[in-house]
Amino acid sequence: MDPLLDALPAAGELAVLAVAAVLIGLAKTAVGGLASISVAAFAAVLPARESTAAVLLLLLVGDVYAVRHYRQHADVTLLRRLLPAVVPGVLLGTLLLATVEDQVLRRLIGTLLLLLAVLQVLLWRRGSRTEGTAARPVATWATGTAIGFTTMVANAGGPVMTLYLLALGVGKLRFLGVTSWFFLLLNLAKVPFSLALGLFTTVVLATAAVLWPGVLLGAWLGTRIVRRISDRQFEVAVLAASTLAAVPLLL
Repeated sequence: MDPLLDALPAAGELAVLAVAAVLIGLAKTAVGGLASISVAAFAAVLPARESTAAVLLLLLVGDVYAVRHYRQHADVTLLRRLLPAVVPGVLLGTLLLATVEDQVLRRLIGTLLLLLAVLQVLLWRRGSRTEGTAARPVATWATGTAIGFTTMVANAGGPVMTLYLLALGVGKLRFLGVTSWFFLLLNLAKVPFSLALGLFTTVVLATAAVLWPGVLLGAWLGTRIVRRISDRQFEVAVLAASTLAAVPLLL
């Protein structure tokens, strides 16, 4: 028998992960935040640390698809401002991933996401404008650090990015152009850290090798969904997904 096939999860577990892979694709090309639900599914089937590596490989598949589809809508100025701010968070996340219990970190991240989502809803109801505040260097560096940290320890940087871009008032296509390039570059940068932690095991490689077509299916569906919804509907959908993403992390 092929050792990679022997390392695959059981059929029932693999079916759950296949659905999670489709959600990853949808998150990359349509409703950001759904990928955190997939994070919870993978963590329930695979060992917690190895699950982050399996999800990372599948996220990269979705990132490449999203960049090919939305690359012309990227805001290069915004990307240049935000990417350097991620570095401290990635380094901190790597350190804590190697030393702190995963579940404690995930609950902290889930609580943060929920609080940010509630704050965004309150600002919307009051009609407050937050673009100026979110664009300040302090806010940019705080957001970048939070994204780097959350994406390293739980692949949950998407909801943080979503809330930041909503605060900036970024439109639907610009939103997708920025996030596609941002997370492709960020996830590629995470690969050496995951390698150093020894997370790319036979189980991880076998699982990712079987599930990557599901990511492409979800990504294809996402591009069709985005064409049919307005900017406002898109904002509501990504905010709802970000709020929902906090639930599996808390549980």
